[in-house]
Order: sequence, then C-alpha cells, then structure tokens
Amino acid sequence: MAHAKRKFHNMKIGIVGVGSIGKTLGLKLAAAGHDVKVANSRGPETIDQSILATGARAVAAADAVSDVDVVILSIPLNRIPTFAPVINEGSSDTIIVDTSNYYPGRDDKVDAIEAGQVESLWVVETLGRPVVKAWNTIGADSLARNGTPPGTAGRIALPVAADDDGQRAVGIALVEDTGFDGFDAGPLMESWRQQPGAPCYGTDLTSTELPAALAAAEKARLPNRRDLAVAAFAERMGEGTNPDAGFGLRISRALFL
Repeated sequence: MAHAKRKFHNMKIGIVGVGSIGKTLGLKLAAAGHDVKVANSRGPETIDQSILATGARAVAAADAVSDVDVVILSIPLNRIPTFAPVINEGSSDTIIVDTSNYYPGRDDKVDAIEAGQVESLWVVETLGRPVVKAWNTIGADSLARNGTPPGTAGRIALPVAADDDGQRAVGIALVEDTGFDGFDAGPLMESWRQQPGAPCYGTDLTSTELPAALAAAEKARLPNRRDLAVAAFAERMGEGTNPDAGFGLRISRALFL
C-alpha cells in the first residue's frame, strides 16, 4: 500500500519506557510540537534530564496514560502483561502504539507466539485493546540518527499496521514526525511481515523498496533468521547490547533480504 501523508498537530502523547527507542521518540515528537509526557517503571525523578531537552515532561506511569490522545508503549514485550492494568485505567479512546518485538532470550518463551500467533495480535489479546504497530522495524541508533525531512532522497520508510484505518493514519503521521516515511502496512494480521527476521526488519528500506520486502516475507523462516542475527550481534558486541546503525544494517540486510 502507498504511504499516506496526513498531519495531526499538537497531539497529547504519553510514552511509557525511556530506553533507546522511547527516549528518541520523546525527543523527536516533542520537537515536532506535540505535548509529550514520558514515564518509566521507577518514577519521574529517575528519568534522565537529557530526555526532556526538547520539551517532554517526566511523569508517573499512571499520568502518562491519562488525558492523552496516544500512548506509545516502548517496553519489552514480556512487560506488557504487567502494564495492562495501567493502560486500562486510561480512556478507551486513547490510541495505543506498540513498538515491541518478541525475543525469546529476553522475553522468556511465549507459547502462543512460538506456536505462530502474530506478535501484535498477542499484544492486543494481552491488553484487551486495539493497537497500532509502529517503529518496531528500525534499530535504536538508526532511529536516533537517520531521520530526514519529508521528500529527502533515500528517506527510510517504516511500516505501520493497525486494524482501524483512523488509528493507522495517526501512527503514519507520527512516524513522519520522527523523520521517516510512514508506510501503510495494512491490518495487524499481516504485521508478522514486520517482525524480527523479516526482510523489512532493520534493513532501512525506502518507501519504493518496502512493498516488495513486505511481500517477500516468509513467516516460517523468521524465527531462525531472528536468532541468527541475535547471535551475530552478541558475538560482536556482547549480550543485550544494541548494534550501531552501520553494523546492524549490514547484518540485517545479509540475513533478512
């Protein structure tokens, strides 16, 4: 599907999780003019002030999901069940954006996903809420460094999946605000095409290249490819370390495309 370009200005956004991805989203979305609140599991006083440099505010987790248009979950997949009650204290009209990916070595094995359930549909089932899947296909360093203005040649495109067209449009617009082409990747049942190991995962493709990569995904091969990449990163950098944009791109393109 062609990516859409629709602006949503001055949205109220809560970001839960201020690791490598959450920090960058907070900085970029606040810089784009949105009213951004950020939270972690330890309390606002523990949030590094550098995350607030562009105008985001540090709050408690319950405050991050209160009185906002969008909540972005930037937490490991295995922590989503614990956070579900907090999410459900917020408004049912709030759009939930999930950036997580399933890595069994980190998240412990999830039987349903191991049996083939699409990761984002497991998140929907766990939260009891619809979600938008976005920003899960880009490495943390590439997200921080490689955003460009709209219309830039070679601009990286990121797939955005959701079952609701309006929610997907919001996700696409917010991806655009972080410096990337938001690409309409259709419903969540097809979002396995953007899971770890897929051709579009970590390969920093353009909106021209992305459709073929999504179409070429082979579901049965994703777990093995994901685990090969994890092993390659661990051999080079150690367990639990995010690769830099260049190394991550080389490995992902070699294994996934």
